[in-house]
Amino acid sequence: MTYKKYDMNVGLWPYNIGVTPNGKLAISANNGNSGAADGQVDTVSVIDLEATPPRVIDHVVVGDGPEGFVISPTGKIAVALLVGGGNSAKTAWFYKRNGSVVVLKIDGKKVTKVGEVVLGGLPEGAVFSPDGKYLYVGNFLDGDVSILKVDGTKVTDTGKRLQLPGHPASMRGRGR
Repeated sequence: MTYKKYDMNVGLWPYNIGVTPNGKLAISANNGNSGAADGQVDTVSVIDLEATPPRVIDHVVVGDGPEGFVISPTGKIAVALLVGGGNSAKTAWFYKRNGSVVVLKIDGKKVTKVGEVVLGGLPEGAVFSPDGKYLYVGNFLDGDVSILKVDGTKVTDTGKRLQLPGHPASMRGRGR
């Protein structure tokens, strides 16, 4: 690969990026504060991969501190995990122990925030089941994995947790 001197400015502190299964869009989660919440809103950037050259076509506000990020194997939704201040001092004005998962609907090249579900402490890693019907989110502080049900663009917490002997900081899955 050769660097062709084309840089794309996506946002402050891009932390994770995903590409839709059809290869038409990429979305970057822009953390804004080098891996920590800071009380300010942050964004995801929508990148049109079909354009020549590829370019950012939108920014969507998701909330404070998107760290984990993943696109469903169906390509219909993506999720950004907000750390919620769980890795900040408890005296910080923006501190919240528990984080959340923000649900983003993908419709063609339009990405819209359509929901948010509060999870455990410091959610960092996420992975969809191969069929896209479940989302698993690792809660670092709690040492467990939240199991969420996906129905179209609606994501709900099943209330079930998979206890782990350690602290999940990242997760990886594979598509169909």
